[in-house]
Amino acid sequence: MLTLGIDLGSSSVKASVFDVASGKSISSGHYPETELAIEAPSPGWAEQDPEVWWQCTLEAARRAMSNSLVDPQKIEAIGISYQMHGLVLVDKNMKVVRPAIIWCDSRAVGVGDEAARALGDTYCQTHLLNSPGNFTASKLRWVIQNEPGKYNQVHKFMLPGDYLALKLTGQLNTTASGLSEGILWDFEQQEIAEKLLRHYDISGHLVPEIVPTFGNVCHLNDESAMALGLKSGIPVSYRAGDQPNNAFSLNVTDPGEVAATAGTSGVIYAVTEKNLTDKASRVNTFLHVTQTADERRNGVLLCINGTGILNSWLKKNLGAGQRSYEQMNEMAAGIDVGSDGLLFYPFGNGAERVLQNRILNATLAGLDFNRHTSEHILRAGQEGVAFALNYGFEALREIGLESEVIRAGRANMFLSPVFREAFVNTTGITVELYETDGAEGAARAAAYGAGFYSSLDEAFKNLKPTHQISPENPVREQYQKTYERWKTGLEDQLT
Repeated sequence: MLTLGIDLGSSSVKASVFDVASGKSISSGHYPETELAIEAPSPGWAEQDPEVWWQCTLEAARRAMSNSLVDPQKIEAIGISYQMHGLVLVDKNMKVVRPAIIWCDSRAVGVGDEAARALGDTYCQTHLLNSPGNFTASKLRWVIQNEPGKYNQVHKFMLPGDYLALKLTGQLNTTASGLSEGILWDFEQQEIAEKLLRHYDISGHLVPEIVPTFGNVCHLNDESAMALGLKSGIPVSYRAGDQPNNAFSLNVTDPGEVAATAGTSGVIYAVTEKNLTDKASRVNTFLHVTQTADERRNGVLLCINGTGILNSWLKKNLGAGQRSYEQMNEMAAGIDVGSDGLLFYPFGNGAERVLQNRILNATLAGLDFNRHTSEHILRAGQEGVAFALNYGFEALREIGLESEVIRAGRANMFLSPVFREAFVNTTGITVELYETDGAEGAARAAAYGAGFYSSLDEAFKNLKPTHQISPENPVREQYQKTYERWKTGLEDQLT
């Protein structure tokens, strides 16, 4: 028995075919080969065409299923992971009204700030567990204010994963977890945040029907089954944002467990049974995928926008794209800890929540033309990302979240020995690496959601760590000293 996982990212769409019996992916594919374009019609904006997502999904799935080990007719369920916090608007004919406003778009920062002042700290902290910020609800309010003609065409709003589910099934719905990531969920009342909707003048009729994160409530329609070469009627039995899904893929499901990823953005995601909130909204609380009526499960998310995208920028612009990421990692490894005084601040991808929605832009500090080379810049970039993640992790510690172990997939920047070393020795936390990714996690979750596994223990029984990296002195002391200099420089920029 097989399942198909789809991971809709802002860089590409990945697909994985998963064997339920072995608990492992047997084939994968992604599309496009180069990174998806992000359009920026104005400074700070970030948009993508949802129809492009769909075409990339079809091609990625076909590539994953082209392996001789895969019989598409044995695929019995589909799971979806998707880029969080986006806004997709469709009309009554289910046609997209405007390009999707995606996660790293900064246009609604002022909208969220105004709402936080008007609604008050008490409501935001106890009911939303967040400031409205630059999330999906605020993006929709921006459309109401600035594009009334387009807003008047809107039948429903949705998140990127809801749109993908619509294309697969013809059914338009969402999840409570998804609404929480858009700051549209009232954690106190365990329902849609009606007060926020009223404040933003968003009609409740625009909110899709809520369905469970796991379960056989949506099914592949004939048209999409034909396009994919799958059986019609199989369940789309799981849907989650990419970071809750990344945590799930690493078996981070219970309080005290922590996951990390360092793809386009960098994330640390901690599961808790408490309604935790950061008064400064540097980190954000959402419903985790394992939340049930009987057991509270929230995910507290720290996000650094400028992570893998920094590495990608360096690849394109430092050597005209001729070097591979592996070569870049080798070059960085030839430089000592601290990059000979060079400090990189990787905040060049829109408003950073950890900086209270400031748009700081990236900075390379201490550059000496007589000493520093491209190797120094590459190392400083990887160290800067690790430092930024630790800066955010300090906010997690302040609200009572701590861990001795962080789980991560052996992918993206965690493939770099320099980044791994910088991360563990700056945070002081051991990292366990696993051979899994978001698409495989979505496929495993689809199997669980469809009832092919009787428990989470059964679903994860064959997932084991492949590497463990722990802090070591004296290198830890070197990283701590460099981090303190980096932090002082950041705080100077923020004042």
